[in-house]
Amino acid sequence: MRLLLWVMVAVTYAVSAVAQPSSRVSTEDGDIVITPIIHSSAQVEYAGKVIQVDPWSAGDLSQAKRADLILITDDPGHHLDPNAIEQLRKPGAPVVLTATAYDRFSDGTVLSNGESGIFADIRVEAIGAYDMTPGRPFHPRGEANGYVVTVGGKRLFFSGVGQCVPEIRALSSIDVAFMPMNLPVDRMRPIPVAECVKTFKPKVVYLNHYDQPYARWLTNPQGDPPLDEQDTPATIRAFQQAIAGEGIEFRDAGWYPSRSGR
Repeated sequence: MRLLLWVMVAVTYAVSAVAQPSSRVSTEDGDIVITPIIHSSAQVEYAGKVIQVDPWSAGDLSQAKRADLILITDDPGHHLDPNAIEQLRKPGAPVVLTATAYDRFSDGTVLSNGESGIFADIRVEAIGAYDMTPGRPFHPRGEANGYVVTVGGKRLFFSGVGQCVPEIRALSSIDVAFMPMNLPVDRMRPIPVAECVKTFKPKVVYLNHYDQPYARWLTNPQGDPPLDEQDTPATIRAFQQAIAGEGIEFRDAGWYPSRSGR
């Protein structure tokens, strides 16, 4: 019986690790397909084009599609992974990244906070991603980007990692937002994230980048994943409760396969 239970658990883990469920956003000319991969890594498909955001080879990329455009929000390895970029980049596909990421990768096009451009016929705007309150870790202003990507007439916001800075609060007409939670520690917990989201009111919101112990384990996955001491499900529920009645759809992406049973 114990052996059977172990096999069932192993199969469940293997299946959940293969790919996270995709979801869709309707446009007049077809659906945008959004596939979470791991932590802050996501795939966006529309009209035959593929965007990869922060591709990370710690996630399962076997079913990820090769990209017409790659966006890199920051320079740590779970945002900037040269191996994942090489695996998923179509020949000649643009890589948009920050100056600090360029220093490590030495390829691509740098966008600074506030700049925009057209890449692979897709409009990309770089939004400030930084911390205002001192603490550890600390994300200085100008070193990382969030991005607003326009596809099919819809505006998708990938916030990167940081606090609810004025550049985020000033956003408008956002259809889908990806917001980090639980990092910076004690600065972007569920209620501050919810209050931030209420200021620019996206139609759909995903939480990401919220299980830091698991993400650290993925960089050197020895033994079992760490215990979820922060009670991640409770933080997600607290966020959901805080945006209830605001007309904002929450989508729970399940970014962390071994936590998928929560």
